[in-house]
Amino acid sequence: MPKKLVWDREGAIHSGGGRPTDAFAAFCGQLAAGWVILDPGDCQAKGALERSHRFIHGNFEAGRRFANPLDFRLQLDRWSDKVNARVHRTTRAVVSERLEAERRQMRPLPAKLPEAERRFIARVPPQPYLRFDRNDYSFDPRLVGRRVEVRVSQRELRAVALDTGELAARHARVFAGGLTFTEPDHQRALDELRGERKRCRREPEVELRSLHRYDQLIPA
Repeated sequence: MPKKLVWDREGAIHSGGGRPTDAFAAFCGQLAAGWVILDPGDCQAKGALERSHRFIHGNFEAGRRFANPLDFRLQLDRWSDKVNARVHRTTRAVVSERLEAERRQMRPLPAKLPEAERRFIARVPPQPYLRFDRNDYSFDPRLVGRRVEVRVSQRELRAVALDTGELAARHARVFAGGLTFTEPDHQRALDELRGERKRCRREPEVELRSLHRYDQLIPA
């Protein structure tokens, strides 16, 4: 763990006036770490913070294909081992050697890390899907109308019924947008429920009159 975490003024971190949000302050408190929120006029510091992002985007991501997040992680690890063996142009030091020297000055991570999952309560809608981060994830349609606790991590979206603890949904989280994910079990349950509704639906009884009654009312 470093002594302080350095961030620019993004909304999840900065609440205004150089102050952290309550959630970020609590996160740092659990890590026993301080924070530095960059001044809006400090372009050099902000550039130094974002330079590594631009370096990875331009030198690693460009021209590559990734099968899934795990494949991205493995390719990034191999690429990092390669580039960290180079001499950094600014520090004139080998990156991996400089990193080892910095690690000796850092504290170990705490035994229990802060909980970073997003948690909220939702009600299963008649169309049993949850919209989260631009994607739709299916719920168990048998739980329509009931309240569930949704927990979202970097890898998984999970929902559990509050009253009984039944599993309402469990999906691998996907960061691409505009997609719909339906569990096969949810689709089968939805098809069964729709079939039961069709079988229970009765045709209304309509009185059938003989045609001679109309002949009597409408003279030829």
